[in-house]
Amino acid sequence: MSPVGRPRIFDMEAVLEAAMLLFWEQGYEATSLAQLRETTGLSSASLYGAFGSKEGLFEKAVEHYIAGPGSVTDVVADEAESPREAIARLLHGSIDMQTDTSHPRGCLVALSGTVRAPGAGEAGARKVVAARRAADRARIRACVVRGIAAGELAEDTDVDGVTSMIHGFLLGISTQVCDGTSARHLHAAADAMLANWDTQGR
Repeated sequence: MSPVGRPRIFDMEAVLEAAMLLFWEQGYEATSLAQLRETTGLSSASLYGAFGSKEGLFEKAVEHYIAGPGSVTDVVADEAESPREAIARLLHGSIDMQTDTSHPRGCLVALSGTVRAPGAGEAGARKVVAARRAADRARIRACVVRGIAAGELAEDTDVDGVTSMIHGFLLGISTQVCDGTSARHLHAAADAMLANWDTQGR
């Protein structure tokens, strides 16, 4: 038996995986502390001792997601790829990940933030996922700028407009997946967007 007062030892990766899947399935607001305790196997004392709060656990779960399934978007920052190919891999890879039936459908970053008037925890949770969305948008924008420099896009391309088109599509995948749109149709839509990129480069 462990000496009195010794912190409970647990598998951090397993806890974060379990919490990530629950937040991904239900969103931040709908996920209760009781559910988190049940799914992670942590007591209230262990949960608060390790993460400080539900919001703290959510932040770590999002980091776990970004390092795992969410890393599919990292390709857009790979300058070894042509800008068009980076965007193609971003879109098609995201569709494949979000329609994978081995985990909840959609994207945790797009779906898990609250939309109602927030309390302190909800506001913090929304900031966590908003920061990731802002980072993705910035990397897409940099890729569009590279596309212009590489001659793939016209010099007068509206950088922010194209960025918003691509980022909006990326975020919208989640809604369509959750509404039952097939991966086949989403891939076709991504190809149509890439055709628009090709047209602008002519």
